[in-house]
Amino acid sequence: MTNFKTRIADKIAKLSDSQLQTLFEALTSDNMMLSSIIESLTSGVMIVDNDWIPILSNKAVERYVPLTMHLSDGKAEGIKIFKLVKDKDISIFFKNCCEFNKTNISEEFTVSTSSGTVRFITVTVSPLITNDQFNGNIIVVRDITEKRNQEILLHRMESLASLTNLAASVAHEIKNPLGAISIHIQLLQKAIAKARDNEDKLPDKKFVENYIDVVNEEIANLNKIVVDFLFAVRPVSANLELLHPNAIVEKLIDFLKPEYEKENVKLNVALCPEDTKLLLDEKLFREVIVNLSQNAIHAVNEKSNSEHDKIIVITSVIRDDKYVLSITDNGCGIPEDKLNKIFEPYYTTKATGTGLGLTTVYKIVKEFSGDISVKSIAGEGTSFIISIPVPQLNKKLLAYNESDNT
Repeated sequence: MTNFKTRIADKIAKLSDSQLQTLFEALTSDNMMLSSIIESLTSGVMIVDNDWIPILSNKAVERYVPLTMHLSDGKAEGIKIFKLVKDKDISIFFKNCCEFNKTNISEEFTVSTSSGTVRFITVTVSPLITNDQFNGNIIVVRDITEKRNQEILLHRMESLASLTNLAASVAHEIKNPLGAISIHIQLLQKAIAKARDNEDKLPDKKFVENYIDVVNEEIANLNKIVVDFLFAVRPVSANLELLHPNAIVEKLIDFLKPEYEKENVKLNVALCPEDTKLLLDEKLFREVIVNLSQNAIHAVNEKSNSEHDKIIVITSVIRDDKYVLSITDNGCGIPEDKLNKIFEPYYTTKATGTGLGLTTVYKIVKEFSGDISVKSIAGEGTSFIISIPVPQLNKKLLAYNESDNT
């Protein structure tokens, strides 16, 4: 039928009424077929003209992208798409594409549904070319929530592999309190048995209470070990969203400034100018920074040379499609033989530490699909380096020569 329409395009004036009727029916049928195909797509598809005014779209677009009004509403006619989008980030993305003639790019976003759940979508903008002319853009919206959830699940399953070593550590920790409890209960049993042989005359009250006090103390230790173990193995409950990490860091630094000033610590901050977004849980990301900052303050205070300038440096850069955040101090440092143990549960260099702070940091960073490493020289300082992958960096999808539009 397409060949038929092509052949008669130049001869339409010569067509008979019956031929025109046949052509009209063919065009109507093709148009209905095209509309059905577009509506049947699970991805959202929208076509906008050169002014970014919607020409055609399917219902999936409105399922994924929150709009101020339905595109079928007469009031939406003639309005640029970025003025109809509720989500600020998506609106800015469309506006930038319009103003700077960006095309063949894709970006990832998080949107909230009416039920309050968060979904992940990718929005791709490609050029609409007809007769070698640029006549607008094709916008494709895909829901990648399941893919992201599968990735999160995979990382959680990988983290379970470390439970074997953790369980061995807990077994070792439990062994000592159990031994102490067993010994003191045996001593109590012997004392009671001796009393029964001695006309039921019990030992001094203080003698019995001392043993019972030791038993109770060791039971409390066991309870703490179990609670800490449950905390260490508990999966991180992260609600990941696309967030700007630098904004979170800057906000948290303002919150922590009084503590730095109280400890006479000089804070130097140099964050990257790139406005990137990462898959993060803001609360957990804040917890990571607070934990590492407090460790840094402890390290500069513990340095034997009390006269040295206490300095902490926080920097961020984009490198190899990764956001790299470093927290560096000029404190006491960590001996080389201890560096490979600092992320292990229950390992601590502090007299009052639980040994779970850096374990928690490690778990959270892994939940973000990131990595954390440490560099340290004893007596000189320590640097913790966190790297988290950037989901998309406005990557070019296709080689496109803008000169083809002319």
